[in-house]
Amino acid sequence: MQYRNLGRNGPQTSALGLGCMSIGIAEIYSSSVRSDAEAVALIHRALDLGISLLDSADVYGDSERQVGKALKGRRDRVTLATKFGFTSGVSSSGRRDPDRAIDGSARYVRQACDASLERLGVDHIDLYYLHRIDPQTPIEETVGAMADLVQAGKVRHIGLSEAAPATVRRAHRVHPLAAIQTEFSLFSREPEEELLPLLQDAGIALVAYSPLGRGFLAGRFRKPEDLAAADWRRNNPRFQGENFARNLRLASHLEELAARRGCTPAQLALAWLLTRYDNVIPIPGTSSLKRLEENAAAADVELSKAELERIEQIAPRGAASGARYEPAGAGLLNG
Repeated sequence: MQYRNLGRNGPQTSALGLGCMSIGIAEIYSSSVRSDAEAVALIHRALDLGISLLDSADVYGDSERQVGKALKGRRDRVTLATKFGFTSGVSSSGRRDPDRAIDGSARYVRQACDASLERLGVDHIDLYYLHRIDPQTPIEETVGAMADLVQAGKVRHIGLSEAAPATVRRAHRVHPLAAIQTEFSLFSREPEEELLPLLQDAGIALVAYSPLGRGFLAGRFRKPEDLAAADWRRNNPRFQGENFARNLRLASHLEELAARRGCTPAQLALAWLLTRYDNVIPIPGTSSLKRLEENAAAADVELSKAELERIEQIAPRGAASGARYEPAGAGLLNG
């Protein structure tokens, strides 16, 4: 495993992390985890592979509790990240929930942190994110309260998820940010336009969620029916109609390149992120031990200049078809 710093002043962590949503909400991504024991075994295997960044959230079902169980006796090996902000619903999955709300008030910051610490069974969180920006609360208030948690020793570093560049600048002036989490992959290259240059200048890491295009870039799908009936991706614009067909063709071209390279499509997509940007840390989520081991091995894939140029030809910015979230979820992005 390779390692890199979580921002200019943050801790050293693995170049690849583990997204832990699918072990907490089984129906979201057709999770194969069926028990706490299986969830713990998956996390332990990740640690054995050198993956030290674990990413959870207070609305990922039982994820925090399961991560906490896996950390017993191993806390010092982990950079523990979790998120707060959603007060109802299933959070960032984009599923319809008319009652969903975000609370970034100072009062809720403190309340949410204490609740996460209890579920995780730890005395501090290494990286604490605001899950989505609260339009009703000035970001200065939210980040000021998060800074108080750092002062109190409950949190070591803070970050934001799906924040617009202007919001990042305002927040960073209140307290240094270690990381910004956003969707980033060969299917979602929007961060390259303005966000990534800002983060590179400011010494902030970009933690990339859905780095495999929600499974498309791993070569997992050939038709929409490959998704379980309850899988939320069935409602995602990129998995519907002609968008699905176009994205499948794009993924197939990358799959052919990966075969010639001697790696899997998932490893190619992850290696592209790691090779292009030294301040990007992908956090692919999985509930499969086989997929976990496959993803971890991407850290050993070195792409040549010619291979990077070929990938650019296949998947330039804007190549993916369809919005990355349905309207309900899209309205919460880039706050």
